[in-house]
Amino acid sequence: MTLVVLQEEDREQFVRDNQEAFKYGATQEFGMRDNHSEEEGEIISRQTIIHAIDGERAEAYRIVCDGEKVGGVVISVDPEDCKGELELLFVSPHVHSKGIGYATWMAVEQLHPEVKIWETVTPYFEKRNIHFYVNRCGFHIVEFFNSHHPDPNDPEAGAEEVDHDGMFRFQKIL
Repeated sequence: MTLVVLQEEDREQFVRDNQEAFKYGATQEFGMRDNHSEEEGEIISRQTIIHAIDGERAEAYRIVCDGEKVGGVVISVDPEDCKGELELLFVSPHVHSKGIGYATWMAVEQLHPEVKIWETVTPYFEKRNIHFYVNRCGFHIVEFFNSHHPDPNDPEAGAEEVDHDGMFRFQKIL
């Protein structure tokens, strides 16, 4: 497994692959009746993915195994504060449970040994993600955002029309 810097010509496929992976997780949990989407038929919107890729300190990588693109990861790092944010991590459903996500996370930590605190969020219903971050990667759940406790960094958190089913915030202190 290697991380390869995301190339401009691969951005659209990266977005589609990310949406496919997130949709798979929601479909596994809720079936085709899923109503947890950000945009029509997608669990994660194109806008959310592009915003992560184009973030001020964003680093976007393709996960490559045996020459095949099998996922992606987007991180942002603030070297002055020794903090990092895992914006997105996805692995193609056809290669789940092969250790690729864990190997990716270990590679991210090696890329930035200066980072002492990593954070990420995931929807409450993503049991695979919760298991992955807590039991495999050593993160801890530190906050639960929901309609009674909105994310202060989410500009839409106070909007009544936004569905706030819940997001866990994870933190890993190295």
